[in-house]
Amino acid sequence: MQTLRPTFLLLWICFVLQPLGMHAHSLMKDDTNSLGIFEGHQDVGSVLHSGSAEYTAQQHSYTLVGSGENMWFGTDAFQFAWKKISGDATLTADIAFPTSGGNEHRKAVLILRQSLDPDSVYADVALHGNGLASMQFRDGKGAVTREIQSNISAPKRLSIAKRGDYVYMALSGDGGEPQPAGGWLRIPLEGSFYIGIGVCSHDKDVTEKAVFSNVELTQSGAPQGEPKLFSTLETVEIPSFDRRVVYLSQSHFEAPNWTRDGSAFIFNRDGHIERLPMSGGNPQTIDTGFANSCNNDHGISPDSSQLAISDSSQIDQKSRVYVVPIGGGTPRRVTENSPSYWHGWSPDGKTLAFVGQRNGDFDIYTISPAGGAEIRLTTAKGLDDGPEYSPDGKYIYFNSERTGHMQIWRMNADGSDQQQVFSDESNNWFPHISPDGKWMAFVTYEPDVSGHPGNKNVMLRLMSVDDKKITVLAKLFGGQGTMNVPSWSPDSKRLAFVSYMLVPQEK
Repeated sequence: MQTLRPTFLLLWICFVLQPLGMHAHSLMKDDTNSLGIFEGHQDVGSVLHSGSAEYTAQQHSYTLVGSGENMWFGTDAFQFAWKKISGDATLTADIAFPTSGGNEHRKAVLILRQSLDPDSVYADVALHGNGLASMQFRDGKGAVTREIQSNISAPKRLSIAKRGDYVYMALSGDGGEPQPAGGWLRIPLEGSFYIGIGVCSHDKDVTEKAVFSNVELTQSGAPQGEPKLFSTLETVEIPSFDRRVVYLSQSHFEAPNWTRDGSAFIFNRDGHIERLPMSGGNPQTIDTGFANSCNNDHGISPDSSQLAISDSSQIDQKSRVYVVPIGGGTPRRVTENSPSYWHGWSPDGKTLAFVGQRNGDFDIYTISPAGGAEIRLTTAKGLDDGPEYSPDGKYIYFNSERTGHMQIWRMNADGSDQQQVFSDESNNWFPHISPDGKWMAFVTYEPDVSGHPGNKNVMLRLMSVDDKKITVLAKLFGGQGTMNVPSWSPDSKRLAFVSYMLVPQEK
């Protein structure tokens, strides 16, 4: 048999693989030093124009050229320079597009990827052509890509970090050391995986160039000491499910209310109530007088003039419900008995719904904002919690463990006709009905979780009130403090919540 010449063999490989959207260089690793810290490069997915990767040792920089229609939905198409590793790692780089113009959604990414398949599980930190920085991720093979958009525009230096099962992004606007900027997502990367840099033109007919400078790849050892806690106020859009960071702090805060004019958020931190403009910035503390031990059960009156708070600053340290002017002032006590935790305000402003522990049982009660007698609405054994009125005032939605684990229920506003809304194996908490009455959002814990603790892997889920179809809004690290109280935007298009990060301290 005649031996094939190398040139002919290479042409034959290109001819066979080109229809599959692959290229000859996709199969070949570059020489040891040609790509610096990376082992190889290739086009992932189907592209019309072959990409390239060049390394400049003097600047420790990489120039990637790539095509590709998108890195989104269930498949990706982009140029990828990679190294295969396992364990914890951090990849950091200055990223820039050297030419102006192009598609505003073009992407230069730092990426972790289970495989080189177009539909692989992955997480990346992406800088877009319009300056948007976001964490994108696909948490199942072939699953739909989701993202968390940063509140930092056009960062100079970006980082992606993997710690155990979790991935997060860090950014720097001025080129300094990147700081945590959101994420802490559980991404199922198993065994060895690919880490590297990539570029996608977001236009299948053209190529795009991106430069990655001062690239650093570090693999982490065992963490030292207690992890650092970060809290992130996020919003998620309906129906795109896009998430956006509004405010992040190395502190613990909880339970955002969205003001009824849509201009700000209200949340609790360190026993105080704070107000944050929707555009971000620095929150301001609302004066609540002696009530300096406020918990995460608070909310705004229908006319936006008052704020209901739950505070345990009194000598017995049991929570009571108070009302205070929305701009701050002296609290006025509503509930005589304790502990009591506010959760809902009737649309006509005449009634508060709250949870009270009486004789060892947690049940749902109502009371006038002016105080007076409380009315007990539930008597079933087991915890009843999270009462919230429907926008028309006809119903109160709540969660109850009367069937053995926590499920969502609904009753008439007077407590009659208590019915389970749906049933599944998860533990579901804190139903919130959108202002237009079309949606119910709620927090879902895994089946083996008791109560509503913090620092758990949870989901925010969305149910259509009409047909009871349920979808996953977001997966996150949180639970207690994530979405205890009403947090819909006034136009029913977005939901506010808090996610958490536990970033290990390094050696």
